[in-house]
Amino acid sequence: MNLVFSSSPTSVSLTRTSHPRMLVPGQLLQAYHTTRGKQAIVSNSSSSKVIDPTPAAQRRLAQYHPTIWGPDLIDSFTTHYTYESHATRLEGLKQNVAKDIVASSTKDDACSILKLIASVQRLGVAYHFRKEIQEALATLLSSTTLSTTNDLHTAALQFQILRENGISVSSDLFDKFRSGEGSFKDSLSNDVEGLLSLYEASHLGMPGEDVLEEAKRFSSKILKQSVATVLNDDNLTKRVKQSLQTPVHWRMPRIEALNFIDMYQRDDSKNLALLELAKLDYNLVQSVYQIEIKELSRWWRELDFKSKASFSRDRLMESYLGAMGISHEPQFSECRIGLTKFMCILTVIDDMYDVYGFLDELECFTDAVIQWNMEAKDKLPEYMKPIYIALLEFGNELSDNAFKNSGLNPLPYIKNEWVNLCKTYIVEARWFYGGYTPTLEEYLKNAWTSVGGPAVMLHAYLLTEGCQLTEASLESFNHGFQLIYWSSIVTRLNDDLGTSKPEGERGDVVKSIQCYMEEKGVSEEEAQDYIKGLISYSWKKINQESAKTSIPKSIVNLCLNMARTAHCIYEHGDGIGNSIGVTKNRLISLITNPIPLNL
Repeated sequence: MNLVFSSSPTSVSLTRTSHPRMLVPGQLLQAYHTTRGKQAIVSNSSSSKVIDPTPAAQRRLAQYHPTIWGPDLIDSFTTHYTYESHATRLEGLKQNVAKDIVASSTKDDACSILKLIASVQRLGVAYHFRKEIQEALATLLSSTTLSTTNDLHTAALQFQILRENGISVSSDLFDKFRSGEGSFKDSLSNDVEGLLSLYEASHLGMPGEDVLEEAKRFSSKILKQSVATVLNDDNLTKRVKQSLQTPVHWRMPRIEALNFIDMYQRDDSKNLALLELAKLDYNLVQSVYQIEIKELSRWWRELDFKSKASFSRDRLMESYLGAMGISHEPQFSECRIGLTKFMCILTVIDDMYDVYGFLDELECFTDAVIQWNMEAKDKLPEYMKPIYIALLEFGNELSDNAFKNSGLNPLPYIKNEWVNLCKTYIVEARWFYGGYTPTLEEYLKNAWTSVGGPAVMLHAYLLTEGCQLTEASLESFNHGFQLIYWSSIVTRLNDDLGTSKPEGERGDVVKSIQCYMEEKGVSEEEAQDYIKGLISYSWKKINQESAKTSIPKSIVNLCLNMARTAHCIYEHGDGIGNSIGVTKNRLISLITNPIPLNL
């Protein structure tokens, strides 16, 4: 993906050169089979299946449940936590914790500072202490303690935290815990805390780091046995069970903050100032979220898709959850608001292509998006016109704001992402109307884009950079293309795992699971296991790309958080289409219910 800039005395216009969409899925499948120690089974010959098409005699409807978050309910959200009324206490706690980080880093106790930094990160307040954390890690790296430690917990925690903070560290540091044959020593079996840290650290691995794959197998096996038999520490048991279900590296940060606050307050060695800060910060950030969602509710009401596009999912709050997952820190309000608008419009268009629209109508809509002008709406069916208008107005407004703030015109780039999205949507619509089941490789070549990942990342980056947007920063977006690809693959495959059952029951376009079942003649359970393996491999690629210093940290964080948010939303099924259960409870905790400050 290449960016070409043309400048004039008054403005800079951004355009994109044409480029082929990345043909990586075959490489993904080949590499995954290689890591499993098996011969690749993906061939160039197509084993896809064409079924006799059954033309739709009437419009399909998905029968999504109505929103459970009406505008009156959203308007009623309130909290007594405000930055104005709690500023003094917040600053005092921040100063206390900062002093503790500095003091801990000067002690000859690597485990102590590592545990403190890990807690700060998991409690969701690390953004207050970026400078202190970097200085503490620099001090730690200059000491001899790390290279000589024989404590598995300390070594694994060191590895995890250094990689999380973009500091290069070799997996060779685990060699001292392995026998001459290369397997991990049996004497480690009783060190549950150390094994838990080893298991978490193994998820920061990259392709080719076989020692970390062995670490994952070794630690997970013993941890599963320990949970079932010997653990008598309730807090440790809970931590082990949660990690075996979803490692910390894969968790959505804001939900993990809430989860870890509950765990940390049960820890006898907790830092009381840090715990109070985490609770207060959580509640204050929540107050920002309430302001944002009320503003978005007014925008959504005025758009009136509830009546103009009644066939689609009405999911404002759920879209906000996705935006919050990608960019959760309080200073990024503009990003969350813009991303939520993007996701709401995207959801309607997705439902239109997936369920409601006839193929000839969808072809017209795709052509209209390519044209990107208001005159093109005249050729569209009536129900499509307000959707098309909303899309253009949103994209043009985002571009105008970027131009006012930075002098750059990203509209060609914004337009291209929407065009790419609709082109992949129409491919899937043609598959559906033609009764066609693609191979998994063919599916993924299209689906990594149709999940919305590249478009989400572009919008998130533009909204995050704001007035800091420059030619150089836009060009640096180029360096993150592989990272965007792999995080999009993780997002797509998690989406498929969560939605394939309800969408399959409706007869929607096939997902990766069905493609693999059809291609290889395997059971649904075997296909799901295979897809989970692809997710694990894709995370290794994400880790590898995240370590590249040429990629801005903001892009790394956005991509990591998109993948994490997909795990969260689809962990228990379709968290968007059916958002009454776990998704509802999470939104209540994240947006409406503050945490009591009593320790």
